[in-house]
Amino acid sequence: MNNTYTNTFGSFSAADALPEERAAFIRKTYLHLAVAVLAFIALEAFMFSSGTAAAIAGTILSGKISWLIVLAAFMGVSFLANWWANSQTSRPLQYLGLATFVIAESIIFVPLLYVAAYYGGADLFLKAGIVSLGLFLGLTAVVFLTRKDFSFLGPILMIGGFVALGFIASAVLFGFSLGNIFAFAMVAFAGAAILYDTSNILHRYNTNQHVAASLALFASVALLFWYILQIFMGGSDD
Repeated sequence: MNNTYTNTFGSFSAADALPEERAAFIRKTYLHLAVAVLAFIALEAFMFSSGTAAAIAGTILSGKISWLIVLAAFMGVSFLANWWANSQTSRPLQYLGLATFVIAESIIFVPLLYVAAYYGGADLFLKAGIVSLGLFLGLTAVVFLTRKDFSFLGPILMIGGFVALGFIASAVLFGFSLGNIFAFAMVAFAGAAILYDTSNILHRYNTNQHVAASLALFASVALLFWYILQIFMGGSDD
């Protein structure tokens, strides 16, 4: 899993905007986040009902190299999607970035969901979803109630992301399980990312960047759900 923490913020942030403009920006951001989550769910439902998920899972899980190629491709697509979503000149390009990222997430999630369906099916997904939603709402409330600027987490998240990717690549190459300790650490990492992203919505993004802000939040929420689901599965598949 991957998240990009190098957003291009405008010179005038939402914090400096008029109250009604700031409120409109926040509403648009979370509306777009909700739409992205629903689109992700719809894509997963389509792939599983059509049999596409089985083909994707079989291809990705066919070998170590296949998974590494998919992971590298996902990172590249994530960077490109984030760049498009942060476009300051084209609204359609921003939406293309968000749509591209949602599609990429839905594909890379297929193997995990395919294995999770064997472990517990819909009940497992529901439990992981409820816990993820609860943590997301709690972390969001912390930022909105305290108004604290968590931008200092940016460099920490960047370094932590590279370290995590190193562990994941090593686990794939050498065939060992990262286990629940790593999964809990990644839940904490995703939580910190949500704090960072939400803080940027209040303090860093300008009022025209609701698409980019929603992409950043969606990436962090997806990462949170990924590892909470891993924990419910016993941390045996990273």
